[in-house]
Amino acid sequence: MSALSLRHKWPALAGGLIALLAAVLFGVSTPLVQRLGAGVGSFSTASLLYAGAALIGASLRRPISCEAGIQRGDATRLVLMAIFGAGIGPVALAWGLQHTSGTSASLMLTLEAVFTAVLARLWYHETLDRRVTVAMTLLTLGGIVLVLDRAESGSAQVVGLLAVMAATASWGVDNTLSRALSTRDPGRVVMLKGAIGAAATALLAFAFREPLPSVWPALGLLLVGATGYGLSLRFYLLAQRSFGAARTGSVFAFAPFVGALLAVMLGERVGGAWMLAGAILMIVGILIHLAETHAHDHKHEALEHEHAHRHDDGHHEHFHDPMPVGPHSHRHRHRPIRHSHAHVPDAHHTHRH
Repeated sequence: MSALSLRHKWPALAGGLIALLAAVLFGVSTPLVQRLGAGVGSFSTASLLYAGAALIGASLRRPISCEAGIQRGDATRLVLMAIFGAGIGPVALAWGLQHTSGTSASLMLTLEAVFTAVLARLWYHETLDRRVTVAMTLLTLGGIVLVLDRAESGSAQVVGLLAVMAATASWGVDNTLSRALSTRDPGRVVMLKGAIGAAATALLAFAFREPLPSVWPALGLLLVGATGYGLSLRFYLLAQRSFGAARTGSVFAFAPFVGALLAVMLGERVGGAWMLAGAILMIVGILIHLAETHAHDHKHEALEHEHAHRHDDGHHEHFHDPMPVGPHSHRHRHRPIRHSHAHVPDAHHTHRH
């Protein structure tokens, strides 16, 4: 079976795998930030992380002919994404990591999927059918079971965990805001968001007179920011483009398990039966997501927009002379059409159910 036929039969598969890659990159970053950020101020940590993200975003920009560029009307949304996603989120996480363990902080990040799914439902009316709801429930239950493992350690870490929870809420808002920019060049989105966030948190670090970090922790945080925040965000945006905000956020809930596993490998206490039970629940939930099939007769209204697209996906029938091969970007118009096929809430399937 060809890759194209696989994409048509299981449209959630490609987006789900990209979201899973984003989750792994971000999950690995959490215990690393805790170690590299020890003794570094919260604002300085956030600034270095998103400076690294901005650098990797600048290096991953694609030619305008391949991806849609940033528009003037995107400025407000980008600033809000930087405030919530590159400001409040990482600062709260960095502070929380200094007051709790890497394992418990990683596990608490599961709540980001819940905030994202609820906001995507409220803002974009993304459908959450029974299969998706079951998958999200399993992922959430997996996170709860994993958190129970840390609850046995007492209440001393509650404040740090609450800060991490605030970070997940902030990133939930960021994820929902970024849904509208998923058709733009992800490299440019990462670059601009990272640059704005890094500049703002650097100014705050200076205002609060945080000490300058030493060279090696600073370089380490830049590298973690490039991979765990820059590359991860790029893949997250690509997943939203083909998978929708709620589903991407739900699969991204695998990140806490990755972070917890790495924290254990780096020497933290092994969770035992609780961690195994949580892992099984989360893995089953992700598999349900990847195998999702949702098909019914639906109508596409007339639409004009710009984004990277191909001419073999059944939705782009306009003509070129000569006809390009592979993905390209330009403003184009869709005529009204009614048909039935498997689909997910991507840029062309925002209809209500």
